[in-house]
Amino acid sequence: MLCEPFLTTRPEAGWDIPLLVWRAETPLLAVGSAPLGGGIGVRGWVLNATVPMSYDRDDPAAHLAELAHGLGLDGPGVGLLTGVDVTEVVSRTDGGVRVWATVGLGTPVWAAAPEPAPPAVPEPAPPAQRVGTVNIVAYVPQRLGDAALVNAVATATEAKAQAIWELGLPATGTPTDAVTVLCPADGDPAPYGGPRSTWGAPLARAVHAAVRSGGAGTVVPWSDRRAC
Repeated sequence: MLCEPFLTTRPEAGWDIPLLVWRAETPLLAVGSAPLGGGIGVRGWVLNATVPMSYDRDDPAAHLAELAHGLGLDGPGVGLLTGVDVTEVVSRTDGGVRVWATVGLGTPVWAAAPEPAPPAVPEPAPPAQRVGTVNIVAYVPQRLGDAALVNAVATATEAKAQAIWELGLPATGTPTDAVTVLCPADGDPAPYGGPRSTWGAPLARAVHAAVRSGGAGTVVPWSDRRAC
């Protein structure tokens, strides 16, 4: 079981910056695209850390490992970063599947956007963009086979894209979205994770509901709110 996250803060650059931390009662099998602990493997915790919009570190995995060490998180885990204030996490449950999402849609993009043509003359730097990261953490209560784990990531991503489209944005996501799906490491594995499968269907509904709810309002980057 993945427990409800607890909220804490870390001191950094003179600020107390929020973090969400999930601990597993026993190590879980995870699949995902997180900077720290991505891929497929057994993980014991998940960390979703707010960062200011001025964030410029080029070693996010190392940074997340430092944060985890400071929180006493031992062993392998999953680490995510976002400009969203993680206190605004949205949670949804459907058919035993649990989903948490931090939703920033300030930089919406189509996944298959055409490659931009090189400018004829140098252009000025673009203005600072609003926070644009959707981080999704999901727990499925039955062990998923490896193929089902991969399919579950696709299902969650499709459900996210559906919610974004229903919110009126011409986009499938943002350039920095991440998703992590966790399940028990033991037991008879479910073979499928698609949107009409036993666990993929409630996963899709829960992700869709969380992203649609979290994206319905204007999300102000944590650092902009902190500067006010």
